[in-house]
Order: sequence, then C-alpha cells, then structure tokens
Amino acid sequence: MRTDFDPAEMSRNEFYRLLTATVVPRPIAWVSTTSADGTHNLAPHSFFTIASVAPPVVQFSSVGRKDTLRNVEATGQFVVNLAPEGLFEQINDTGTDFPHGVSEFEAAGIASEPSLRVKPLRVAASPVALECEVHSTLRIGDGTVVFGRVLHAAVSQDVLVDGHPEISRLNPLSRLGKDEWATVAGVREISRIRHADWSGPAGDR
Repeated sequence: MRTDFDPAEMSRNEFYRLLTATVVPRPIAWVSTTSADGTHNLAPHSFFTIASVAPPVVQFSSVGRKDTLRNVEATGQFVVNLAPEGLFEQINDTGTDFPHGVSEFEAAGIASEPSLRVKPLRVAASPVALECEVHSTLRIGDGTVVFGRVLHAAVSQDVLVDGHPEISRLNPLSRLGKDEWATVAGVREISRIRHADWSGPAGDR
C-alpha cells in the first residue's frame, strides 16, 4: 500500500519537504566565494554531486538567487570545502540568512586560509578543498545548477591512508529531511561483480 503525492496539487514548500526527506543522504558542498567587491562568502549547499571525471567537474544547485550564485556569476570561481562532523554547528551557522555584504567567515568566526589557484578562501579546518572555476550554469525552475571545473584539490594529510582519503577520518556530514543531519556510520564494502564472474542474483547465491 502506498500514498500518492502529486506535485501539481501541492505547494512548492510541501513538495520540497517531501523531496528532501526522500532524496537522502545528500552530501554537503560548503561553498566559499568572493564577491566582486572582495567580500568573502561561505554557505552550505546540499544539492551537490560529481558531474564529470575527465575533465573533473563538480556541480551544486542554488535554489533561488543567493550570494553564492551571485558571486560565482560575477567572478567565475568558488571552492567546495568538505563539511566535517567536527564543524557541525559552524556549518549550520553559515546557513543563516545574513544580509547581503556580510561575510559568513567573520560572522561565524570561521578560520580561513588562502587558496592556491582561485581567489575565494578555503576553510582552514576543512580536510578537503576543491578549488573550482565555473564551467557553466543551467537555470532550471527556481534553481540554478553551477558546474565547476576542479583546478586543484587540497587534502589534509591527517585524512590520508596510503595516499587515499579515508572515510573514517573525513567524517563528512550529510543532509536529510527537515532539520536532520547525518554522520557516517555502519560503512559496508562490496566489490562490483564482473560479468565473467556472475553466478546469478544475490538472493540465489
């Protein structure tokens, strides 16, 4: 038995709450940008994923026209900082609707460091920073998808094991529905099966 939901018969916010409660967990792009006049902005965006590997391109969506979107359109640059569990409250602070022109780095007391290839600052305590230049943007309804080509990746040595980021050391946060956030727990591993090794459906093995 299922309950049916028709977006045509629901308000925008009602269906938004349904979507964000079912498309879970969502990784968080903690995006830092710099305005044309030099104000440094920082905000979390949970509509985030990889768009391409060669060239390396990541994407996030801005719902509505926020400072992040205005800044990437004006300057063509941004940084995606990984959102670690240890900075939970600070990440939430940067989601506050501060007036235009206020730097979340300053308002939330978040330490920054210079980037190597782009002007926007990196979050000093974030274990991973992806420095990006805007590849393109795509307007869809009330959202704008921002595609960014990764020019440089800076990864803390503290999270590397044999030169590779270790999930237990990254401790990334993700967004769920309502005001819910999630941490990584109960990690499972399974290898993809080659067709040459296929021995039937999982339920029959």
